[in-house]
Amino acid sequence: MWKMNNSIKKELIKYFLLFSIVILSILWIFQFISFRSFYKDQRKKDLQQVAKKIEKNQSSSNFYETINTLALDKSVCIEIDNSNYYQVYNSTYFGKGCSTSKEETYKYKFDFINSNQKEKTYEQRNQKDQTDTMIVALRLDSNHFIFISTSVEPTESITALILKQLVVITILIVILSLFLASIISNHLSKPIKEMNENAKKLAKKDFTSPIKNTSKILELSELSSTLQYAQKELSKTEDLRRDLMANVSHDLKTPLTMIKANAEICKDLHQGNKEKTEQDMNTIISEVDRLTILVNDILTLSKMESMTEELKIEKIDLKTMINEIIKRYSILEETEKYTFNCIYPKEKLIISADKKRLEQVLYNLINNAINYTGEDNKVTIKVTNKDNIKVEIIDTGKGIKEKDIPYIWDKYYKNQKKHKRNLVGTGLGLSIVKKILEEHHFPYGVKSKSNKGTTFYFEIPKEKEK
Repeated sequence: MWKMNNSIKKELIKYFLLFSIVILSILWIFQFISFRSFYKDQRKKDLQQVAKKIEKNQSSSNFYETINTLALDKSVCIEIDNSNYYQVYNSTYFGKGCSTSKEETYKYKFDFINSNQKEKTYEQRNQKDQTDTMIVALRLDSNHFIFISTSVEPTESITALILKQLVVITILIVILSLFLASIISNHLSKPIKEMNENAKKLAKKDFTSPIKNTSKILELSELSSTLQYAQKELSKTEDLRRDLMANVSHDLKTPLTMIKANAEICKDLHQGNKEKTEQDMNTIISEVDRLTILVNDILTLSKMESMTEELKIEKIDLKTMINEIIKRYSILEETEKYTFNCIYPKEKLIISADKKRLEQVLYNLINNAINYTGEDNKVTIKVTNKDNIKVEIIDTGKGIKEKDIPYIWDKYYKNQKKHKRNLVGTGLGLSIVKKILEEHHFPYGVKSKSNKGTTFYFEIPKEKEK
């Protein structure tokens, strides 16, 4: 089932209109449902304020003038009666809500004058114009009473005016919503479209086109920065992939060529010559062994990267393990005059690790030292036991440039510019070392000085005593 994806512009317009409808609905509901109650509460407050001002100014010389001013300002009717229900004074303002029937007037006046209350509010239905009137009664003294009244029905003119305003506001809000949605969507969609185009170029392996970070919006700026980082890393990965393929192809091609050449020589030239045939067979076996190591290293690295094998942690005697590994290089000591110098502390070094994997780490680091040590063919394995157990493999070669150190753990990094056929190993050793040590959570690193050699090291945390 196909699903249509709306653009940012359409989505923003939809949500802006929805927001506008909610706001407008609240305004219209307030107008037709809550406005009358709100108006009534406001008029009651107006009457109470007038009552307080009258009470405050009842002793002033311009008392009646104050009453007329208040009546006009607040559009209320003010009447002063005595205890005999006789009207002493009536304000000059006479508006809607001031006139009620004598019978209705008599009821609330009689009730208040005969009560002991200081102030009281009444509501009456005006039979003349069928409107509701609110009256606030106030006792000035024992013989004088003030009755302040007003209509609590919004006038038709006010209602019509508010209705017109709501219509105008509704139209303006809808237009403004559409306008703002269009402006904001254009502002948002432009950098997103640019990033989308850049992402498509990355998918097509175009890592040269610049990705600009021009957006002032935090999330879009972060997304652009992420794309820039992805471009840089993908470009680096692509370069490494090409070099890896070239180097692996070289390492596969060389032994295959040697195998074929020696097989042909053995077949065509050395038939019947037992010594030469044996020499050819030994060369073929050596190259097959080299090919097997390369394939195994590639498979090992692939397994570790896919996390298909779990570590098998066990107790290991580290010194015994190193000695057994060094014995494998006895042929190099005899034929190539290599020297392997082992420096250990006196005490036993029992650690917890995956034995097979840790052997691979030591084997690969020693292979690396063999390939790159100096003319003295000297390799040192040093173990110290302080805060942690530290293992160092030291060569006497030309060293590693400081700028290259962060990348030496990458596959074939050392051989990117000029491939070197290693004496032992395949060029994948350091990548395998990195993976295994990270799986064990063992800290590792490298120190190097120009023309003074290189030291690879890793640390094994000591087990806490129970």
